[in-house]
Amino acid sequence: MKIGVPKEIKPQENRIGAVPAMVHGLVAGGHTVLVQQGGGLGAGIPDEAYVKAGARIVSSAAEVYGEADMIVKVKEPLATEYPLIRPGQILFTYFHFAASRELTEAMVASGAHCFAYETLDVDGKLPLLTPMSEVAGRMSIQVGAASLEAHHGGRGMLLGGVPGVEPATVLILGGGVVGTNAARMAAGLGARVLVMDVNLDRLRYLSEVMPANVEMLHSNPYAIREKLPVADLVVGAVLVAGARAPMLIERADLKLMKDDGPVVVDVAVDQGGCIETCKPTTHQNPTFVVDGVVHYCVANMPGAVPRTSTFALTNATAPWARRLADLGARAALDDEYLRSAANVLSGKVTHTGVAQAFDMRFVEPERAL
Repeated sequence: MKIGVPKEIKPQENRIGAVPAMVHGLVAGGHTVLVQQGGGLGAGIPDEAYVKAGARIVSSAAEVYGEADMIVKVKEPLATEYPLIRPGQILFTYFHFAASRELTEAMVASGAHCFAYETLDVDGKLPLLTPMSEVAGRMSIQVGAASLEAHHGGRGMLLGGVPGVEPATVLILGGGVVGTNAARMAAGLGARVLVMDVNLDRLRYLSEVMPANVEMLHSNPYAIREKLPVADLVVGAVLVAGARAPMLIERADLKLMKDDGPVVVDVAVDQGGCIETCKPTTHQNPTFVVDGVVHYCVANMPGAVPRTSTFALTNATAPWARRLADLGARAALDDEYLRSAANVLSGKVTHTGVAQAFDMRFVEPERAL
Protein backbone atom coordinates (compact mmCIF):
# COMPACT_ATOMS: atom_id res chain seq x y z
CA MET A 1 0.00 0.00 0.00
CA LYS A 2 1.12 3.58 -0.66
CA ILE A 3 1.01 5.61 2.55
CA GLY A 4 1.12 9.41 2.42
CA VAL A 5 2.24 11.74 5.19
CA PRO A 6 1.24 15.35 4.39
CA LYS A 7 2.46 18.49 6.11
CA GLU A 8 0.00 19.74 8.72
CA ILE A 9 -1.67 23.05 7.83
CA LYS A 10 -3.69 23.85 10.96
CA PRO A 11 -2.43 27.19 12.37
CA GLN A 12 0.71 26.76 14.51
CA GLU A 13 0.57 22.97 14.07
CA ASN A 14 4.15 21.69 13.76
CA ARG A 15 3.63 18.00 14.45
CA ILE A 16 3.77 15.35 11.72
CA GLY A 17 2.01 12.00 11.46
CA ALA A 18 5.11 9.82 11.09
CA VAL A 19 8.75 9.84 12.22
CA PRO A 20 11.64 8.07 10.45
CA ALA A 21 11.46 5.00 12.70
CA MET A 22 7.77 4.59 11.83
CA VAL A 23 8.56 5.00 8.12
CA HIS A 24 11.28 2.36 8.39
CA GLY A 25 8.82 -0.11 9.91
CA LEU A 26 6.21 0.51 7.21
CA VAL A 27 8.74 0.13 4.40
CA ALA A 28 10.10 -3.05 5.99
CA GLY A 29 6.52 -4.35 5.92
CA GLY A 30 6.38 -3.93 2.16
CA HIS A 31 4.62 -0.57 1.98
CA THR A 32 5.64 2.60 0.13
CA VAL A 33 5.77 5.86 2.10
CA LEU A 34 5.48 9.37 0.64
CA VAL A 35 6.32 12.34 2.86
CA GLN A 36 5.58 15.94 1.91
CA GLN A 37 8.68 18.10 1.64
CA GLY A 38 9.46 19.96 4.87
CA GLY A 39 6.66 18.23 6.75
CA GLY A 40 8.84 17.20 9.68
CA LEU A 41 10.88 20.38 10.10
CA GLY A 42 8.60 21.77 12.82
CA ALA A 43 9.33 18.68 14.90
CA GLY A 44 13.05 18.88 14.16
CA ILE A 45 13.06 16.12 11.51
CA PRO A 46 14.76 16.94 8.18
CA ASP A 47 13.70 15.42 4.87
CA GLU A 48 17.02 13.55 4.71
CA ALA A 49 16.07 11.50 7.76
CA TYR A 50 12.91 10.29 6.01
CA VAL A 51 14.83 9.44 2.85
CA LYS A 52 17.35 7.45 4.92
CA ALA A 53 14.43 5.53 6.46
CA GLY A 54 13.12 4.62 3.01
CA ALA A 55 10.53 7.31 2.25
CA ARG A 56 10.13 9.26 -0.97
CA ILE A 57 9.84 13.04 -0.61
CA VAL A 58 7.18 14.76 -2.72
CA SER A 59 6.75 18.48 -3.12
CA SER A 60 3.05 19.08 -2.43
CA ALA A 61 0.02 17.90 -0.52
CA ALA A 62 -1.74 17.33 -3.84
CA GLU A 63 0.91 14.76 -4.75
CA VAL A 64 0.64 13.04 -1.37
CA TYR A 65 -3.15 12.75 -1.53
CA GLY A 66 -3.12 12.00 -5.25
CA GLU A 67 -0.79 9.00 -5.00
CA ALA A 68 -1.46 7.56 -1.56
CA ASP A 69 -3.99 4.85 -0.76
CA MET A 70 -3.77 5.75 2.94
CA ILE A 71 -3.11 9.10 4.61
CA VAL A 72 -1.51 9.32 8.06
CA LYS A 73 -1.91 12.71 9.76
CA VAL A 74 -2.08 14.36 13.16
CA LYS A 75 -5.05 16.71 12.90
CA GLU A 76 -8.32 16.55 11.01
CA PRO A 77 -8.36 17.65 7.35
CA LEU A 78 -9.16 21.32 6.84
CA ALA A 79 -11.50 22.69 4.15
CA THR A 80 -8.68 23.21 1.64
CA GLU A 81 -7.82 19.52 1.93
CA TYR A 82 -11.36 18.21 1.41
CA PRO A 83 -11.15 18.24 -2.43
CA LEU A 84 -7.93 16.20 -2.29
CA ILE A 85 -9.56 13.24 -0.53
CA ARG A 86 -10.76 10.41 -2.76
CA PRO A 87 -13.49 7.78 -2.40
CA GLY A 88 -12.02 4.62 -0.89
CA GLN A 89 -8.94 6.41 0.46
CA ILE A 90 -8.07 5.58 4.08
CA LEU A 91 -7.44 8.43 6.53
CA PHE A 92 -5.86 7.75 9.92
CA THR A 93 -5.70 10.80 12.19
CA TYR A 94 -7.38 12.69 15.01
CA PHE A 95 -10.81 13.66 13.69
CA HIS A 96 -12.91 14.65 16.74
CA PHE A 97 -15.95 14.49 14.47
CA ALA A 98 -18.46 15.24 17.23
CA ALA A 99 -17.10 18.79 17.46
CA SER A 100 -17.73 19.64 13.79
CA ARG A 101 -20.73 18.84 11.64
CA GLU A 102 -18.99 20.47 8.67
CA LEU A 103 -16.05 18.06 8.90
CA THR A 104 -18.36 15.08 9.39
CA GLU A 105 -20.48 15.93 6.38
CA ALA A 106 -17.39 16.58 4.26
CA MET A 107 -15.88 13.21 5.08
CA VAL A 108 -19.22 11.46 4.48
CA ALA A 109 -19.41 13.18 1.09
CA SER A 110 -15.83 12.21 0.24
CA GLY A 111 -16.53 8.48 0.36
CA ALA A 112 -13.25 7.95 2.24
CA HIS A 113 -12.65 5.53 5.11
CA CYS A 114 -11.95 7.57 8.23
CA PHE A 115 -10.27 5.87 11.19
CA ALA A 116 -9.94 8.17 14.22
CA TYR A 117 -7.10 7.92 16.71
CA GLU A 118 -9.27 9.20 19.53
CA THR A 119 -11.85 6.39 19.47
CA LEU A 120 -9.54 3.38 19.07
CA ASP A 121 -10.52 1.36 22.12
CA VAL A 122 -8.39 -1.43 23.57
CA ASP A 123 -10.16 -3.07 26.47
CA GLY A 124 -11.69 0.20 27.65
CA LYS A 125 -8.56 2.30 27.16
CA LEU A 126 -7.78 4.83 24.41
CA PRO A 127 -4.08 4.25 23.66
CA LEU A 128 -3.85 6.71 20.77
CA LEU A 129 -5.46 9.51 22.75
CA THR A 130 -3.43 8.91 25.90
CA PRO A 131 -0.06 10.42 24.83
CA MET A 132 -1.60 13.69 23.67
CA SER A 133 -3.84 13.77 26.74
CA GLU A 134 -0.69 13.50 28.85
CA VAL A 135 0.86 16.41 26.98
CA ALA A 136 -2.31 18.52 27.06
CA GLY A 137 -2.89 17.85 30.76
CA ARG A 138 0.60 19.03 31.66
CA MET A 139 0.39 21.99 29.31
CA SER A 140 -2.97 23.07 30.77
CA ILE A 141 -1.18 24.02 33.98
CA GLN A 142 1.69 25.76 32.19
CA VAL A 143 -0.65 27.88 30.08
CA GLY A 144 -3.07 28.36 32.98
CA ALA A 145 -0.27 29.63 35.22
CA ALA A 146 0.88 32.04 32.49
CA SER A 147 -2.70 33.24 31.90
CA LEU A 148 -3.02 34.08 35.60
CA GLU A 149 -0.27 36.68 35.17
CA ALA A 150 -1.56 40.23 35.12
CA HIS A 151 -0.16 41.14 31.69
CA HIS A 152 -2.22 38.28 30.23
CA GLY A 153 -5.39 39.56 31.90
CA GLY A 154 -5.27 37.21 34.87
CA ARG A 155 -5.48 37.81 38.61
CA GLY A 156 -1.76 38.45 38.93
CA MET A 157 -1.13 35.29 40.94
CA LEU A 158 1.84 32.96 41.17
CA LEU A 159 0.34 29.50 40.98
CA GLY A 160 2.28 28.10 43.92
CA GLY A 161 2.40 31.28 45.99
CA VAL A 162 5.41 31.96 48.25
CA PRO A 163 5.93 31.52 52.01
CA GLY A 164 3.42 33.80 53.71
CA VAL A 165 1.16 34.14 50.64
CA GLU A 166 -1.44 31.51 49.78
CA PRO A 167 -1.15 29.62 46.49
CA ALA A 168 -3.74 29.57 43.73
CA THR A 169 -6.61 27.08 43.87
CA VAL A 170 -6.85 24.87 40.78
CA LEU A 171 -10.16 23.11 40.07
CA ILE A 172 -9.81 20.18 37.64
CA LEU A 173 -12.99 18.72 36.15
CA GLY A 174 -12.21 15.10 35.29
CA GLY A 175 -9.83 12.60 36.81
CA GLY A 176 -8.75 10.79 33.64
CA VAL A 177 -5.43 11.07 31.85
CA VAL A 178 -5.70 14.83 31.25
CA GLY A 179 -6.91 15.56 34.77
CA THR A 180 -4.32 13.34 36.42
CA ASN A 181 -1.44 14.94 34.55
CA ALA A 182 -2.81 18.42 35.23
CA ALA A 183 -3.13 17.62 38.93
CA ARG A 184 0.44 16.34 39.16
CA MET A 185 1.81 19.47 37.50
CA ALA A 186 -0.27 21.85 39.60
CA ALA A 187 0.57 20.01 42.81
CA GLY A 188 4.25 20.03 41.94
CA LEU A 189 4.15 23.81 41.58
CA GLY A 190 2.59 24.11 45.03
CA ALA A 191 -1.01 24.97 44.14
CA ARG A 192 -4.04 23.83 46.10
CA VAL A 193 -5.65 21.31 43.76
CA LEU A 194 -9.24 20.04 43.66
CA VAL A 195 -10.01 17.12 41.32
CA MET A 196 -13.65 16.33 40.57
CA ASP A 197 -14.86 13.13 38.91
CA VAL A 198 -18.04 11.07 38.82
CA ASN A 199 -16.18 7.76 39.24
CA LEU A 200 -15.68 7.01 42.93
CA ASP A 201 -13.25 4.19 42.23
CA ARG A 202 -11.10 6.60 40.24
CA LEU A 203 -11.20 9.12 43.07
CA ARG A 204 -10.13 6.43 45.54
CA TYR A 205 -7.20 5.50 43.34
CA LEU A 206 -6.12 9.12 42.90
CA SER A 207 -6.34 9.73 46.63
CA GLU A 208 -3.73 7.00 47.09
CA VAL A 209 -1.24 8.24 44.50
CA MET A 210 -1.57 12.03 44.65
CA PRO A 211 0.34 14.29 47.05
CA ALA A 212 -1.30 15.85 50.09
CA ASN A 213 -2.15 19.14 48.36
CA VAL A 214 -4.58 17.36 45.98
CA GLU A 215 -8.17 16.83 47.18
CA MET A 216 -10.65 14.45 45.53
CA LEU A 217 -14.29 15.47 45.23
CA HIS A 218 -17.31 13.79 43.69
CA SER A 219 -18.54 15.71 40.66
CA ASN A 220 -22.12 16.86 40.12
CA PRO A 221 -23.59 20.18 38.97
CA TYR A 222 -24.20 21.39 42.53
CA ALA A 223 -20.69 20.53 43.70
CA ILE A 224 -19.07 22.22 40.69
CA ARG A 225 -20.99 25.45 41.30
CA GLU A 226 -20.06 25.29 44.97
CA LYS A 227 -16.33 25.21 44.14
CA LEU A 228 -16.26 27.76 41.33
CA PRO A 229 -16.12 30.75 43.74
CA VAL A 230 -12.84 29.53 45.26
CA ALA A 231 -11.12 28.58 41.99
CA ASP A 232 -8.43 30.76 40.46
CA LEU A 233 -7.84 28.32 37.59
CA VAL A 234 -10.36 25.80 36.21
CA VAL A 235 -9.24 23.02 33.86
CA GLY A 236 -11.90 21.24 31.81
CA ALA A 237 -10.62 17.67 31.39
CA VAL A 238 -13.63 15.51 30.59
CA LEU A 239 -14.09 13.10 27.71
CA VAL A 240 -16.76 10.83 26.27
CA ALA A 241 -15.04 8.80 23.56
CA GLY A 242 -16.21 9.86 20.11
CA ALA A 243 -19.05 12.00 21.46
CA ARG A 244 -19.42 15.65 22.29
CA ALA A 245 -17.99 16.66 25.67
CA PRO A 246 -20.63 17.16 28.38
CA MET A 247 -21.41 20.79 29.27
CA LEU A 248 -20.33 21.25 32.87
CA ILE A 249 -20.07 25.04 33.18
CA GLU A 250 -22.70 27.32 31.67
CA ARG A 251 -22.28 31.03 31.05
CA ALA A 252 -24.39 31.92 34.08
CA ASP A 253 -21.95 29.94 36.23
CA LEU A 254 -19.10 32.32 35.36
CA LYS A 255 -20.72 34.92 37.61
CA LEU A 256 -19.98 32.62 40.54
CA MET A 257 -16.24 32.98 39.89
CA LYS A 258 -13.99 35.74 41.14
CA ASP A 259 -14.40 38.99 39.24
CA ASP A 260 -10.75 39.97 38.77
CA GLY A 261 -9.31 37.63 36.18
CA PRO A 262 -9.71 33.94 37.04
CA VAL A 263 -8.79 31.55 34.22
CA VAL A 264 -10.45 28.59 32.53
CA VAL A 265 -8.54 26.16 30.29
CA ASP A 266 -10.87 23.90 28.30
CA VAL A 267 -8.82 20.93 27.13
CA ALA A 268 -12.05 19.35 25.84
CA VAL A 269 -12.55 22.13 23.27
CA ASP A 270 -11.63 19.80 20.38
CA GLN A 271 -14.62 17.66 21.40
CA GLY A 272 -16.94 20.67 21.60
CA GLY A 273 -15.81 21.89 25.03
CA CYS A 274 -17.22 21.41 28.52
CA ILE A 275 -17.51 25.15 29.21
CA GLU A 276 -20.33 26.88 27.34
CA THR A 277 -18.41 30.08 26.64
CA CYS A 278 -15.39 28.34 25.15
CA LYS A 279 -14.71 28.44 21.42
CA PRO A 280 -11.60 27.12 19.63
CA THR A 281 -8.62 29.47 19.58
CA THR A 282 -5.08 29.24 18.20
CA HIS A 283 -1.61 29.40 19.69
CA GLN A 284 -1.22 32.80 18.04
CA ASN A 285 -4.32 34.20 19.78
CA PRO A 286 -4.99 31.70 22.56
CA THR A 287 -7.20 33.62 24.98
CA PHE A 288 -10.27 35.82 25.20
CA VAL A 289 -12.29 37.22 28.09
CA VAL A 290 -15.96 36.59 28.89
CA ASP A 291 -17.58 38.12 31.99
CA GLY A 292 -14.17 38.87 33.48
CA VAL A 293 -12.92 35.27 33.07
CA VAL A 294 -9.87 34.60 30.89
CA HIS A 295 -10.55 31.67 28.53
CA TYR A 296 -7.74 29.56 27.05
CA CYS A 297 -9.25 27.25 24.41
CA VAL A 298 -6.55 26.18 21.96
CA ALA A 299 -7.77 23.11 20.11
CA ASN A 300 -4.32 21.67 19.32
CA MET A 301 -2.40 22.35 22.53
CA PRO A 302 0.29 19.68 21.95
CA GLY A 303 1.16 21.45 18.68
CA ALA A 304 3.09 23.97 20.76
CA VAL A 305 5.60 21.28 21.76
CA PRO A 306 5.97 19.38 18.48
CA ARG A 307 9.26 17.67 19.27
CA THR A 308 7.85 16.03 22.37
CA SER A 309 4.36 15.40 21.09
CA THR A 310 5.27 14.03 17.63
CA PHE A 311 7.45 11.30 19.08
CA ALA A 312 4.99 10.60 21.91
CA LEU A 313 2.14 10.25 19.40
CA THR A 314 3.94 8.09 16.85
CA ASN A 315 5.23 5.75 19.55
CA ALA A 316 1.57 4.86 20.01
CA THR A 317 0.25 5.09 16.44
CA ALA A 318 3.02 3.27 14.55
CA PRO A 319 1.90 -0.33 15.16
CA TRP A 320 -1.72 0.53 14.42
CA ALA A 321 -0.80 2.33 11.20
CA ARG A 322 1.12 -0.77 10.13
CA ARG A 323 -1.86 -2.99 11.00
CA LEU A 324 -4.28 -0.73 9.10
CA ALA A 325 -1.99 -0.61 6.09
CA ASP A 326 -1.72 -4.42 6.08
CA LEU A 327 -5.49 -4.97 6.29
CA GLY A 328 -6.84 -1.95 4.41
CA ALA A 329 -10.40 -0.80 5.04
CA ARG A 330 -11.36 -4.37 5.95
CA ALA A 331 -9.62 -3.68 9.25
CA ALA A 332 -13.03 -2.39 10.36
CA LEU A 333 -14.29 -5.94 9.98
CA ASP A 334 -11.24 -8.07 10.78
CA ASP A 335 -9.73 -6.20 13.75
CA GLU A 336 -11.98 -5.46 16.73
CA TYR A 337 -9.79 -2.58 17.90
CA LEU A 338 -9.50 -0.82 14.55
CA ARG A 339 -13.24 -1.33 14.17
CA SER A 340 -13.69 0.98 17.16
CA ALA A 341 -11.62 3.61 15.32
CA ALA A 342 -13.82 3.46 12.20
CA ASN A 343 -15.94 6.62 12.35
CA VAL A 344 -16.93 7.08 8.70
CA LEU A 345 -16.75 4.36 6.02
CA SER A 346 -17.78 4.73 2.38
CA GLY A 347 -20.02 7.70 3.09
CA LYS A 348 -21.70 6.20 6.16
CA VAL A 349 -21.30 7.19 9.83
CA THR A 350 -20.11 4.07 11.63
CA HIS A 351 -19.57 5.38 15.17
CA THR A 352 -22.55 5.80 17.49
CA GLY A 353 -21.12 8.86 19.28
CA VAL A 354 -20.71 10.76 16.02
CA ALA A 355 -24.16 9.77 14.78
CA GLN A 356 -25.77 10.88 18.05
CA ALA A 357 -23.93 14.21 18.05
CA PHE A 358 -25.64 15.31 14.84
CA ASP A 359 -28.72 13.07 14.79
CA MET A 360 -27.31 11.25 11.77
CA ARG A 361 -27.98 7.66 10.75
CA PHE A 362 -25.61 5.10 12.27
CA VAL A 363 -24.58 2.21 10.04
CA GLU A 364 -22.70 -0.90 11.16
CA PRO A 365 -19.22 -1.12 9.54
CA GLU A 366 -20.00 -4.40 7.78
CA ARG A 367 -23.01 -2.80 6.09
CA ALA A 368 -21.05 0.33 5.17
CA LEU A 369 -18.37 -1.74 3.46
